[in-house]
Amino acid sequence: MIDIGVTHVGSLPRGPELTPLLIARDHGEPYDVEEFDRVVQAAIDQAVERQVASGVTIVSDGELGKVGYSTYIIERLEGFGGHSPRKPALDLAPYPDLRKKLAAIMGDQEFTRASCISQVKLKNLDPCHEDIARFSKAIERKGDGVRGFMNAASPGLITAFQPNAYYPTHEAYLADLVTAMRPEYEAIIAAGFDLQLDCPDLAMSRHTGYQDLSDEDFVKVAEANVEALNAATEGLPRDRLRMHICWGNYEGPHDCDIDLAKVLPTILRARPGTLLFEGANPRHEHEWAVWRDAKLPDDVILAPGLIDSCSNYVEHPELVAQRIERFAAFVGPERVVASTDCGFGTFAGYGKIDPEVAWKKLAALSEGARIAAARL
Repeated sequence: MIDIGVTHVGSLPRGPELTPLLIARDHGEPYDVEEFDRVVQAAIDQAVERQVASGVTIVSDGELGKVGYSTYIIERLEGFGGHSPRKPALDLAPYPDLRKKLAAIMGDQEFTRASCISQVKLKNLDPCHEDIARFSKAIERKGDGVRGFMNAASPGLITAFQPNAYYPTHEAYLADLVTAMRPEYEAIIAAGFDLQLDCPDLAMSRHTGYQDLSDEDFVKVAEANVEALNAATEGLPRDRLRMHICWGNYEGPHDCDIDLAKVLPTILRARPGTLLFEGANPRHEHEWAVWRDAKLPDDVILAPGLIDSCSNYVEHPELVAQRIERFAAFVGPERVVASTDCGFGTFAGYGKIDPEVAWKKLAALSEGARIAAARL
């Protein structure tokens, strides 16, 4: 019987003990460093243990040492400051009451949303090495020989969350991010983990930061972002690189999402050999046919989202198996990894999914992969 790998997008819910420490650190407030290290290590140990128990075969550290997947870089890079207000996503803008309801359910986004205000340079890689050390310990203690991956912000993602208020062009901003972020990418690969580049800038940003552009002009931005990602990962092994694309991990209309067909040619120019993408939610599940009809490289691995990360429904394993079989039919089962639409804890203190439900969802994902493997 063929084995179908089981993974997820990376982030896991932070507990009530960890969240205040992460937010205090992000805000530059005093916090107990030893207590922080203890709590983060314990959380990562538990996360690895529970991923293995849930049947996940390619595990992460849950990004539990970071306040958020896209804004953590401000403690590692210089050139950022202030706090930039953000526009509502284009699909949510007409619905102020819905935005209030979502905020009440999901919590406030308390992280610092800085702007780029001077030249971007690497300032401190110690937090990266600390993340690696904690994850390495957890794998050794609880991992039972599983494969590990770690997330990192792509250059394009950083430009989407930390808007440019310094560089003359978007491309100039990207160029310095390539140099500044490469040491983090190299460190993760050197530690023996796969590197996941998070790239919602290739889809979600169309209806958030670049909502005033046309689809055509947005694709030009995405093309520049992919060129930067390729430059930043040049020489790193393609089969150790993953890339996640999404349209935003929130429950909204999503009727302003750019179609996958418009951005997929750009996505396929990126170097990573494994592609993680939304495939379970009602706005993007139908796009399995876009992947089927695309000219995919012979070595690319598809890791479709088979579990929705915005709903507390626990998907039936049979549904997961059927979704796997759909993709396996055109790339082969050896080139499909079962994954989730997005992360379960993209920012500390923010999210709709109950942590215990997240573990049930991952168990259902694993069971569905076993069912599909037996049939394939």
